[in-house]
Amino acid sequence: MPLLGWLLGMLAAAMLEKFFGTGLASAVGLPKIPALFGIDIMLKRPLLVPNAFLYTLLIYALPILIVGIAGARAANRIAGWLLRLPMAVPAAVHLGLLYISLHYWADVSDYRALVLKLTLIAIMLTLSLNVINGYMGEFSCSHPGFMALGAYCSSVVTVGLFVDAGMFGIALLPESLGPFVFPIALLAGGALAAAGALLVAVPSFRTRGDYLAIISLAFLFIVKSLIENFEFVKGPRGMSGQPDWAGLPAVFSWTVLCVWTINNYVRSTMGKALNAVRDNELAANAMTVDTRHTKMVGFLFSAFWAGVAGGLFAHVLRYVNPGTFGIQNLAEVLAMVYFGGLNSVYGSIVGAVSISLLGEMLRPLEIFKWIIIPLLLILVMIFRPTGLIAFKDLDAFSLFRPKRKPGGEE
Repeated sequence: MPLLGWLLGMLAAAMLEKFFGTGLASAVGLPKIPALFGIDIMLKRPLLVPNAFLYTLLIYALPILIVGIAGARAANRIAGWLLRLPMAVPAAVHLGLLYISLHYWADVSDYRALVLKLTLIAIMLTLSLNVINGYMGEFSCSHPGFMALGAYCSSVVTVGLFVDAGMFGIALLPESLGPFVFPIALLAGGALAAAGALLVAVPSFRTRGDYLAIISLAFLFIVKSLIENFEFVKGPRGMSGQPDWAGLPAVFSWTVLCVWTINNYVRSTMGKALNAVRDNELAANAMTVDTRHTKMVGFLFSAFWAGVAGGLFAHVLRYVNPGTFGIQNLAEVLAMVYFGGLNSVYGSIVGAVSISLLGEMLRPLEIFKWIIIPLLLILVMIFRPTGLIAFKDLDAFSLFRPKRKPGGEE
């Protein structure tokens, strides 16, 4: 079955739940539509396990399978026809179907919408960190620091220009211009994060070994301490009042742009040079690769996207404080990278989605959640040391093309 068939199945399931989910939940004995595939209800009320399982089967599993299998032949023909057009057309069709499916799924509750937006931001963070820890082969601990720089920079721009509050005085520009300036604020956050990365990269890449890990960890603590002592941004009390411009369309668009940009980068000559430096720096240098320049470009590129993700994070929650960008945040992003798989765009997406959703689904278990997730990570590290999906390229052509049967029939 081609990807188009799966997406049509997802859209059918999401629309079915949007319009008939409440009635079906009541019919199978559930008090409301399950927030996250019924797992939270199963953990809170074990007696409702059969009901939640039946709901998930009827709303998700059966519609996706029925639409996907019944429409496989038509989906193959449409996918083959789309591939004859410029690659932007099949990409737009697939992304459009994915967005509409996610929109209907998230429209059921505000909690779902928040979880979905935070998961998309986690994909951006995981993918950007994978550029350093996976493709470059270094170990960086500074991503929460880059994220904090992006979050505070974009917040200062949007609050200072468009919010009439006591923090920065009266608004300088009309709010109607805000959605157009918001992307510039995010880019400014990314640029500041890249400038911060330069301070880490210059001393780190003059040496070899574990120095990057030590210097990047020091950078994280310095950034956190600076923000805590800047009364300009309310110090440890945190900064609030960010305009509500980070809706699902904005977060989805930036995530797609991040995945597309990073995927192109790691498949380019620069990305291949990054892999060569990781595998053997001396050999890469002997083959005329400027190893220091290659590592610095990769590091700054990664920090830029972490800063953009931080800006989106601040405007999704509409509040940030220095405590958000600490060791716990670093541990979560590292877990997503190593769980999903090193050196892989697929792996980063799988890691970010798995850990984010698993953390929310297991929330009813409270403290036991922090026993189960680390145990899963340990098992993955034992049986698949490089992660679930490591060293796998994301090729748009193979993703969108029809699926052929062994006999050659589509």
